[in-house]
Amino acid sequence: MAILERNDTGAVAHLRMNAPDRLNALSDEMIAALHGALDEIANDRTIRAVILSGAGKAFCAGHDLKQMTAARQGPDDGAAAFKDLFDRCAAMMARIQSLPQPVIAQVHGIATAAGCQLVATCDLAVAAHGTRFGVNGVNIGLFCSTPMVALSRNIPRKQAFEMLTTGEFIEAERAAELGLINRAVDHDALESETKALATQIATKLGSAVKVGKEAFYAQLQMPIADAYTYTGQVMVDNMANPNTKEGINAFIEKRPPDWSQDT
Repeated sequence: MAILERNDTGAVAHLRMNAPDRLNALSDEMIAALHGALDEIANDRTIRAVILSGAGKAFCAGHDLKQMTAARQGPDDGAAAFKDLFDRCAAMMARIQSLPQPVIAQVHGIATAAGCQLVATCDLAVAAHGTRFGVNGVNIGLFCSTPMVALSRNIPRKQAFEMLTTGEFIEAERAAELGLINRAVDHDALESETKALATQIATKLGSAVKVGKEAFYAQLQMPIADAYTYTGQVMVDNMANPNTKEGINAFIEKRPPDWSQDT
């Protein structure tokens, strides 16, 4: 049984974490499988959107604490192993945002600690009513410092700090209010709603979405004047794309664009 399953429907790739007995924990194997699959998708020009979900009763419960405990057997009490783990996990999270295609988290059950970080890292997220989100490491004496990076870039700082210091969970509706997810839907509609969002994105000009996603994250790190200078040049370059010219002409001529040559 593969720890990560991939199924493509048209231009949408669906990755499903498949370790339900461990609540799809981000074990060494899961992190490697996710990073590898993302690298493959990055080079797959037939794919224009990605859905990430979890098998069983939960999306993802964070790091594999049993593996982390076993790593303590080293002479340094596991320090080198822990640094390697967090570095590999951070690289996988960064790969999601450097991916040319938008990634949508399809969330149910729970998303805790690094699992919540995974939701916050994805470009978009849809969750079922009843889903609970938490950065609850503080409850066992481990402050969720790396999950904090993504969480604090998604929701207001005081709400993020409250979650981090109390270990309390929030429900899907509150997560939507704060901006951690895009919307909360009925559990029975979770798959169809997420697929509809991915399919809508997949109809757009893939090369334009690619440059737009890259620019989205880059400009967030810039002062506003620099951001306008940078994004202005991005738009100039985007206008030079022949498929963009075709899209504009199609709009003016009131016809569907022919983007069959898009790469």
